Amino acid sequence: MYHIVRYQHLKLITQNTVSKVHLKLIFPRTLAFAQLGRSWISSHSHAADQNIILMGPPGAGKTTVGRIVGQKLGCPVIDVDNDVLEKTWNMSVSEKLQDIGNEQFLEEEGKALLKFSASGSVISLTGSNPMHAASMQHMKKNGLVVYLDVPTRDIIDRLEFIKLDRIVGQGPQISMRDILQYRKQFYKKWYDIRVLCESGITAEAVADKVLDAVKRYQDSEAETFISTRYVKSEKCDKKEPAKYFSDVVIESLASDGGLFVPEKGLPKLTAGEWQSLVEATYVERAQIILEKCIHPADIPASTLGEIVEIAYGENFTCSKIAPIRHLSGNQFLLELFHGPTASFKDFASQLLPHIFAYCVPRSCNYLVLTATSGDTGSAVLDGFSRLNDADKQRIVVASLFPEDGVSQIQKSQMIGCQRGNGWAIGVKSDFDFCQMAIKQIFTDSDYTGFLTAEYGTALSAANSINWARLLPQVIYHASAYLDLVHQSIIAFGSPIDVCVPTGNFGNILAALYAKKMGIPIRKCICASNENNVLTSFMRTGLYDLRGRRLIRTLSPAIDILKSSNLERHLHLIANGDGQLVTLLFNKLENQSHFQLQNELLEKLQQDLVAGWCSEEDCLTAIHSVYSTTGYILDTHTAVAKVVADRLQDRTCPVIISSTAHYSKFAPAILRALRIAEIKQNPLSQLHLLSSYSPLPPVHQGLLETLKKNEMQKHQVCAADVNVLMAHIETLIQNRFMKVS
Repeated sequence: MYHIVRYQHLKLITQNTVSKVHLKLIFPRTLAFAQLGRSWISSHSHAADQNIILMGPPGAGKTTVGRIVGQKLGCPVIDVDNDVLEKTWNMSVSEKLQDIGNEQFLEEEGKALLKFSASGSVISLTGSNPMHAASMQHMKKNGLVVYLDVPTRDIIDRLEFIKLDRIVGQGPQISMRDILQYRKQFYKKWYDIRVLCESGITAEAVADKVLDAVKRYQDSEAETFISTRYVKSEKCDKKEPAKYFSDVVIESLASDGGLFVPEKGLPKLTAGEWQSLVEATYVERAQIILEKCIHPADIPASTLGEIVEIAYGENFTCSKIAPIRHLSGNQFLLELFHGPTASFKDFASQLLPHIFAYCVPRSCNYLVLTATSGDTGSAVLDGFSRLNDADKQRIVVASLFPEDGVSQIQKSQMIGCQRGNGWAIGVKSDFDFCQMAIKQIFTDSDYTGFLTAEYGTALSAANSINWARLLPQVIYHASAYLDLVHQSIIAFGSPIDVCVPTGNFGNILAALYAKKMGIPIRKCICASNENNVLTSFMRTGLYDLRGRRLIRTLSPAIDILKSSNLERHLHLIANGDGQLVTLLFNKLENQSHFQLQNELLEKLQQDLVAGWCSEEDCLTAIHSVYSTTGYILDTHTAVAKVVADRLQDRTCPVIISSTAHYSKFAPAILRALRIAEIKQNPLSQLHLLSSYSPLPPVHQGLLETLKKNEMQKHQVCAADVNVLMAHIETLIQNRFMKVS
């Protein structure tokens, strides 16, 4: 298996007992060799000392916070306004701005900063310093830039109170909000660390957050991942190499067959921090949440920001990305189908490929495998096809799907998403077999070693077994709650329920993670179709596949019996007991069942309730909602609607995850709406639906994909792991040259 290099960045050591801020350089780590490391620490030489540079808009509190931080560290404090600019110009900053105007002021300010140097200090920049690129590059050479991110409303209130009259860009025709919004692009470009400064927070508290954030940045080795089946042994002297975010993105599945989870759990945001995001856009919320969960040593903040903007910039047809729509009563829909392939899988699959391409070594080729029950395949194929040309030369995708177990439109879409570096492979079996086959392939060290040795190619996965596929789904559950607050439907802190149609447990697990991070979710309602193994399990604690056969339903994306992500949740409620998790899932694999202890079942039921929906009730719900509102639910959302109607107690709002666009299931929708089908052709079905002026409209991206790729072919394989392995080798053989 390839060793993985995790590049470490320059870090700061901040200790209250030490009066300096020192530079620590950690060399790249590898799995193949012992850790190489060297600390370059000098208690006497300021040339080796790094600065803490505070950046933010005027009124952010940089000067006040800088003084407090400097006092706590016992190091010099420099305010650029007072200590650099005014001493250089021999006049006040406001006088200089009035004297020479905006553009010339920025240039003069930049020149003054270029001549300035310091070490081992806390430096408070001006609000406009980040608008001069050369001077910021100069400052970053010997400093860590900390962005004080204060809500815009708070900044405006502060500036009005102090009547500040020296802001670059200020004028009678330009609002302060516009100035602050314009500057955000520059702040985003330069910071290493963001500190959220919620409304009402004191300068002392902000200073403590700065120190905590710097400490986190410095201590990159603290944020490790473990397998859900990891068992700590006191007897074993040999310690497994630590796994970090970049490692688990690449490896996907742990070598012991378990799933990776953060060893110390997910970070929790304070109520104030969440409230500071109420007016933020989806892209802004996404970046901030991901920054909390991904250490900058794995992906620097500036790079992460670029990735988020690429993923959610122009690929979604709705500017709100994941809008909330009122359905009826206290039920709201979270529309997750505005991405390019019309399902919730786009939220992760537009992001994951760019994260993956950043994390993997440039010298390796990668084949990304995914198993799909319908939506994942097209989403992953589409996402990886959007990589730049250089990355597409070394990263390819193969999506395994049950040949007769997805809707005709889903199948056509998946086949249509084969674009140069991706293949859709039909398997003559069900989703559970496809998922099992991928796990078996991953844990076959002889096979993976052979691919590495012969073709210089390693395997990875893009299912939600990959942590980077699951993590982005946390964002839209949090964002939905914030949108209800923003729309004044609830006050922050009021509880909500969420209802998620799920088979593999990934989407509902993301909601549970959002709750762990501080979103006030009361209950997560798990909605199953007639493959209701999860419902039975959550009610009884018995996960029982004995005698069960998969039923093909109108909601194929949740036609799943083995829920892989359930393992992560059981690990969580069992307080990280890897031995118990191993025992349970080995028993499921070997004996097709396991029973949860009463204590764990009670913990499970504290957050989760479950129900299931018949095919008839699913169709009835679609017809009923359309008749009363004109809105068309897809079959999976209808399953959730039925279960929510039965299980919610109506004391708080419930957000129903609308996980796919109804266009993907046109035959079932036509049947539910009692419209006679004219043709079996998917395009004809969509055109017929479109003629009824439905709400929302037929998905245009799906229409375009079907139009362009009606004649495209795909490979079909037998339900045999050895046959699949041979086929995968052929794909690699045709794509990548053998290693000489």
